[in-house]
Amino acid sequence: MGAQIMTDWDEFISTVQKQEIEKAREIYSETVVQHAIFPRDPGSMENPDGYARVTGPCGDTMEIFIRVLNGKISKANFLTDGCTTSIAAASMAVEMATDKKVEDARCISKEDILEALDGLPEESRHCALLASNTLRAAVADYLKMAKEPWKKFYQPASHR
Repeated sequence: MGAQIMTDWDEFISTVQKQEIEKAREIYSETVVQHAIFPRDPGSMENPDGYARVTGPCGDTMEIFIRVLNGKISKANFLTDGCTTSIAAASMAVEMATDKKVEDARCISKEDILEALDGLPEESRHCALLASNTLRAAVADYLKMAKEPWKKFYQPASHR
C-alpha cells in the first residue's frame, strides 16, 4: 500500500512540475526556462577571488563568487533567493563571465544578459540588472583584493 502512495505522489509531483514548466514557456523564452530549470554553476565557492552580495529593489538577493586564473574568470558561481527570472539571469551572468578576461566580464551589462536570455517581460527585466550589478561588484571586489591582498585575511571565512 505504501509503495502505491509513493508512486501516486511521484506522479502528482511530476504532473504539477510539467504544468508549471508549460506555464513558464507561455511567458518566457526557452533559454530562460532552461536556465531556470537547469541553472549553470549554482552554489557558493570556498575562498573566491572575488565576491559580491547585492539586494535588488524587488527584495531579491544575489551572490556571485568568482575565481580568476591568468587574468580570466576560470569559475563563477551564484546563489539567489529570487524568482525564476533571478535564477535565469544569475545563471546566464556566470555562464557569460566564465572564461572571459576580468575586464570583459566587468562590462557584461543588463542588455547583454537580456539579449542572451532572448528577453524578459518588462516586469522581470530588473533581474538582469541585478545579475549585471552583482557580477560587476564581484569583479570590483577581485580587483580591490588584487591591489590589497592583505585585506582578504580580514573577510569572513566564507568569502576568502
